[in-house]
Amino acid sequence: MKGLSKSRYTAFCQCPKNLWLKVFKPEEATVDAGLQARFEQGNVVGDLAMQLFGDFKEAHAELPDGRLDLATMVEQTRQWMKEGAENIAEASFSFEYNGMSQYCAVDILRKTPDGWAIYEVKSTSFPEFNGQPSKLEKYAPDIAYQKWVLTQCGVHVTGTYLVCLNSDYVRQGDLDIQQLFVVNDMQVMVDNEYLKVQARVTQAMKVINSEQEPDLDLSECCMKPYGCAFWSYCKQQHGVLSPSVFDVYGGKGKGGFTFKKKLDCYYQKLVSFEDLRSTNIGPIQNMQIEAALTGKEFINPAGIRKFLEKLTYPLYFLDFETMQDAVPQYDGAKVYAQITFQYSLHIKERSDEIRESHNDGRTLRMKVGKQPIHKEYLAPSDGKDPRRALAERLCEDIPKDVCVLAYNKMFECSRIRELAALYPDLSDHLTNIENNIKDLIDPFRAGDYYVPAMGGSFSIKSVLPALFPGDPELDYHNLDDRCQNGGDAMTIFPRIQFMEPDEAEASREALKRYCELDTWAMVKVWEKLKEKAGVI
Repeated sequence: MKGLSKSRYTAFCQCPKNLWLKVFKPEEATVDAGLQARFEQGNVVGDLAMQLFGDFKEAHAELPDGRLDLATMVEQTRQWMKEGAENIAEASFSFEYNGMSQYCAVDILRKTPDGWAIYEVKSTSFPEFNGQPSKLEKYAPDIAYQKWVLTQCGVHVTGTYLVCLNSDYVRQGDLDIQQLFVVNDMQVMVDNEYLKVQARVTQAMKVINSEQEPDLDLSECCMKPYGCAFWSYCKQQHGVLSPSVFDVYGGKGKGGFTFKKKLDCYYQKLVSFEDLRSTNIGPIQNMQIEAALTGKEFINPAGIRKFLEKLTYPLYFLDFETMQDAVPQYDGAKVYAQITFQYSLHIKERSDEIRESHNDGRTLRMKVGKQPIHKEYLAPSDGKDPRRALAERLCEDIPKDVCVLAYNKMFECSRIRELAALYPDLSDHLTNIENNIKDLIDPFRAGDYYVPAMGGSFSIKSVLPALFPGDPELDYHNLDDRCQNGGDAMTIFPRIQFMEPDEAEASREALKRYCELDTWAMVKVWEKLKEKAGVI
């Protein structure tokens, strides 16, 4: 397509170079599996939203090569509007402006007494998503462009609305479409944006018509309002090679080394680790930089011992796997709820067996640890709610008042709290488990153990290969290709019920081995901490 669409227009609004690269160098974009999964969720949400106002017509046509036949979709829309259709999904409009096509598809076009209202559907949730206040402003340029195109096509737009998922909706029984969605009136924000559209369109067309790639520096636009798919490409263009200021550990909270702070360093030409070496950007960050430049390991045995002293035997190493659906599938679930379907558990008893060995006439006595016991649970792949059976088994496998270890425990604690709220009869036991969880990430996040290979990350996927380089037993890449990370686990489990028996069995086995490695990795990390702290 030689022209603008609403996705190209919004790309321009974020950054003109984003638009140019979309058109001329799309192969430079980086689209990870997580982003692809969000696209798929968005399609599910969009299909459901079409039903929000009752009966509807959907504009859709394809060319022989599988691409959308936009001309036919525009004609379908025109005909249905003429016939007085109440609701048209994917309502398509196009017109020529200064010799270039301007196209948009309205998610839902709804007939009103005086004209037509635009309803843009987004798979974000409102009023909150991931604990952050929803910022509706970022959707205004998209809707404003649609209003402009429709107005130029002679359509009287009487309202502009944003349809989001309702984060307060809890499914009980059949899915309630009216409760699932929240409709937000965007008139004020869209009207403010509408005044800018025509000028922006003119500027965007100049970008598309130019063979010269825009020369724009890195800025906050690289991450606002969305992370740009061309981020890696643009960094390289500006001579930013890893490791750089953008690879430095960000940290948590207000005192963290934020993207804005990293940009400030970049503008001051403090880019490489050598550049940053003389700065004081934070103790953990400075440690990362020094380790990378010198190869030095930072180990604080006293700090590690202080952490280990908090632990009591037997130790229960716990890891959950979850799936996440934009649209709740089970009773008691909200939008984007984390549905726990699997756990792995390694149990380590006290090392109390004494063995003797003789060497050069000396008798050596040492404690020999008992091998950890492994337990696991993977819900049946039948499409039913997996949480009750998992919660019951968890209470069987983890007694009250024992020390549980998780890695970055916030995730496991949140899942257990959700299960406790869902099943009051198990609440006391589940809450007891949660209250006794310790976090294996703590000594790493505190800077008590850092090696250069961690690369500024304290995730288990970074710490494990850094502490055990080249160990094939602890290499996630040696697992079945079906499941080598949490994203794989999240997507493969709900699909198993539709697989052929052999493939379903192999996929379940892959899930088990992946989750087992997560807790076995924790055991090995704990053992390494003991070794470095000199604890028997």
